[in-house]
Amino acid sequence: MPRAALLSIHARMAGTEPASWEDPSLVQVWGPRFSAYVVAKRDLALFTLGRLPTEDAPLKRAQEIAARLAAALAGTRMTHGAAARAMGAKDANLLRYAAPTGTVVIRWDGSRQPELWNVPEPEMDPHAARLELARRYLHVLGPATPEAFATWAGIRPPGGSAAFEVLGQSLTPVRTPIGEAWILSQDEPLFRAAPGPAAPARLLPSGDTWFLLQGADRELLVPNARQRRALWTSRVWPGALLVDGETAGTWRRAEHVLTIQPWRRLSRAQREAVETEAGSLPLPGINRPMDIRWDHG
Repeated sequence: MPRAALLSIHARMAGTEPASWEDPSLVQVWGPRFSAYVVAKRDLALFTLGRLPTEDAPLKRAQEIAARLAAALAGTRMTHGAAARAMGAKDANLLRYAAPTGTVVIRWDGSRQPELWNVPEPEMDPHAARLELARRYLHVLGPATPEAFATWAGIRPPGGSAAFEVLGQSLTPVRTPIGEAWILSQDEPLFRAAPGPAAPARLLPSGDTWFLLQGADRELLVPNARQRRALWTSRVWPGALLVDGETAGTWRRAEHVLTIQPWRRLSRAQREAVETEAGSLPLPGINRPMDIRWDHG
């Protein structure tokens, strides 16, 4: 999501500024599970056409809604609600079903209604887009299963299985503490290599790719059941605290007040690294030092 995307970028790239999430190289879409995502503009096809339904009825619905939305927009930009009214749609969420056609992008700052407008359909075969989306998923979130990919992408399970079947010869089966899964064969050296130096501290936002996991996959990242419940709550997830490359707690922010809940005792140097990272967050509209509060439960 927009503001979360900004902090995800900051955690990975030096020089991130409050407006970096609006860089021309990026675009916003209703992506997997119809949530708002900031993605690379060049990858628009992957996060839209890659999720286009293959079944006749859902495909027809997506195409019909996209056509109705295009007629209502008529080359203009509208808010989500205004576009729904122009279409005569009683439920504005209906518009999200047009997203997998790749013809709708949005701009949302996380507070007011998103604006949306039409763009040309990406010049990529939907089947090829889904295969590349599966490769990206495996590269970033693997080891993984076809079922996990389908859940993450918001597609039906047969679609995930079909993608993995086509990719078969480029995949390597592996065993994990939670069962058998797959990785990209080209990534095997990365799994076997010794880890490089980790950042002293990072504050990853709610929904960051680091912990955007479902079901048993969460056990690979956080083996402790109590800690999993703290990170993946039933409502809005907190952020994840990383210390020396390991998930070490959660955090939440309200304006300039940032509250950190560590899961273990941190050294003085580690606490200072966390506070330094918190003070460097490129938060728009915050013109005063962050008030860091430690909550040890």
